[in-house]
Amino acid sequence: MATVSIENRDNIALVWVDNPPVNALSHSVREGLKDAMAAIANDDTIDAAVIACRGRTFIAGADIREFGAPPKAPHLTEVVQIIEDMQKPIVAAIHGTALGGGLEVALSCHYRVALSTAKIGLPEVKLGILPGAGGTQRFPRIAGVENALDAIISGRHIKAKQALSWGAVDEMVEDGLEESAMAFAASVIGKGPRRTGEMTIDGDKYDQAFFDAFRASIARKTRGYFAPERCIRCVEAAVKLPLKEGLAAERENFQECFSNPQARALQHMFFAERQVSRVPGISKDTSRRNIKKVGIIGAGTMGGGIAMNFANIGMPVTVLEVQQEALDRGLAVVRKNYEHTASKGRMTQDDVETRMALFTGTMDYADLADCDLIIEAVFETMDIKKTVFTALDKVAKPGAILASNTSYLSIDDIADVTSRPTDVLGLHFFSPANVMRLLEIVRADKTADDALATCIDLAKKIGKVGVVSGVCHGFIGNRMLSQYAREMSLSVIEGAMPHDVDKAMYDFGMAMGPMTVSDMAGLDIGYLNRKGMDRAEYETRATDWIDRVVEMDRKGLKTGAGIYDYDEGSRTPKPSETVMNVILEESAKLGIERTEKSADEIVERGMLALINEGAKILGEGIAIRASDIDIVYINGYGFPAFRGGPMHYADQMGLKAAYEKILKNAETFGPRWWEPAPLLKELAEANSSFAEYDKKQVG
Repeated sequence: MATVSIENRDNIALVWVDNPPVNALSHSVREGLKDAMAAIANDDTIDAAVIACRGRTFIAGADIREFGAPPKAPHLTEVVQIIEDMQKPIVAAIHGTALGGGLEVALSCHYRVALSTAKIGLPEVKLGILPGAGGTQRFPRIAGVENALDAIISGRHIKAKQALSWGAVDEMVEDGLEESAMAFAASVIGKGPRRTGEMTIDGDKYDQAFFDAFRASIARKTRGYFAPERCIRCVEAAVKLPLKEGLAAERENFQECFSNPQARALQHMFFAERQVSRVPGISKDTSRRNIKKVGIIGAGTMGGGIAMNFANIGMPVTVLEVQQEALDRGLAVVRKNYEHTASKGRMTQDDVETRMALFTGTMDYADLADCDLIIEAVFETMDIKKTVFTALDKVAKPGAILASNTSYLSIDDIADVTSRPTDVLGLHFFSPANVMRLLEIVRADKTADDALATCIDLAKKIGKVGVVSGVCHGFIGNRMLSQYAREMSLSVIEGAMPHDVDKAMYDFGMAMGPMTVSDMAGLDIGYLNRKGMDRAEYETRATDWIDRVVEMDRKGLKTGAGIYDYDEGSRTPKPSETVMNVILEESAKLGIERTEKSADEIVERGMLALINEGAKILGEGIAIRASDIDIVYINGYGFPAFRGGPMHYADQMGLKAAYEKILKNAETFGPRWWEPAPLLKELAEANSSFAEYDKKQVG
């Protein structure tokens, strides 16, 4: 069946695009649109045309099945120019989403009619590229420079109502899109085409100072990214140049982005998220449990944040605490969070009250008896966790899913205290739980497939990217973090200072340096954990200097001093002479001859630690795919998305090179922490990659 067809209705042609599921711009669609325009141009009985789409959406962008393949003519740039050059009015009828190339097709049409529920957008920047078929040139002309910059740099979806106010949509309708678009086309026959590319922009209003100010306003958010600056340059070209020259500038900048490693990294992440829910033993035929009500044990920062996720999708939540004061305080924090959102205009006060009405507080476990999912979010102590699950086992209804939010502890051991281990799994949220996208879903030894499948689906419903992990200490993320943190701390005792390490990793693209992260988390947490361990279990050279800092009552940001100093009321870290002296003393005590560490050395050491541990996790079957590990690190640990995650970064380095560097580290620093992962050795010797390994896994 043809993906593009023409239906003549009196003197107006209705051009249908039908390429399920999202009417992507495949080669056949591009060719079909080109042929349709030729047919309309040569048919004297046709005075105007409407481009519309079958199914649930307008053209939603490029065909991902063609990603990485050599481009095949006709190219989209040619097709949109043909549409814009038509001598008869062409109207786009938009429903669902008009994204990327889909919006570029709509912009090349002379007029646009949209359903009120429709959304438009140019999300290419999220893939490390920019709109390459005139989007950067036509959108500023029709929607305004400020609006175009906002849309192109953010890549966000724009609702039809806002698009109408910008001028990007000419008419918005509640229903009857096809009929409305046909009527609109009939009404503009006398006016003829209105070509977006022929519109002009007041260049005096948008001078260099305007663009410099815009660059400054987004500098923090776009730090390290390559594509945003090229997007700005293209919009500058739209202001300063005629369409033809502007399109040439767009093409040049597009090619720069396309050939940059960041495009590969961000596209890797795009496909990684599409794969992450594909799990061994789970399919669309796996039964799911019905989750209508959720219980949360613990009303602290984590428990309250977790609860908000479910209230946000209209699900009733029962929150249990052991003391009324703690319960009241926790629910008050939840209300404060919602009211803060309302103060920003992102929800109404009625919305706040509606969400809060979904919360029920209790101190009685019996009140959790009607919950379909119960999530424990109490102190990270095995004895306390076991006490909670023993109590839950007595009151939870048959078939209820019992989940622990533990970040380190064995779900198998927790499940063993219940009579229903098949109902038990881990749901490791990241703080703040109502904001962070990552959710580690921990599959215990006896977790039932339907319980796991239910939580995988539920993660999507609450806006999380759920990554399935096996059971090990720290699961995927924290197990790797411990290796990274140790090597960063050893870099300090061997020659760098905390601010050197933080600057190196921040400049690499990490959201924060590891020392700043430690101060924010609280140094006393690790200190107390170590006091309960045998010193032979951990690397004392990496921790003794931190323990001395804690014993000086410097526990981090919360005490106003930690690895760094903090001015009163400030969260900005300042190098501490006191701590630097402690470091020098500890180095001397250990007989370490301190040597200067370059930023490249620090970054490489940290990355190799992550890569090696990630390969061990992968080889042990804790993670399903290397790309799952990348998702964990980008969404939960501040790893720069434009580098694609630690495992993709390893592939770009070359696994043979990574393996050889790890072998060298084993010689330099000793084999205790640097024994190469067997899987890394295997892939390196086969001249393979983690990407190739992933192709052999599920999905």
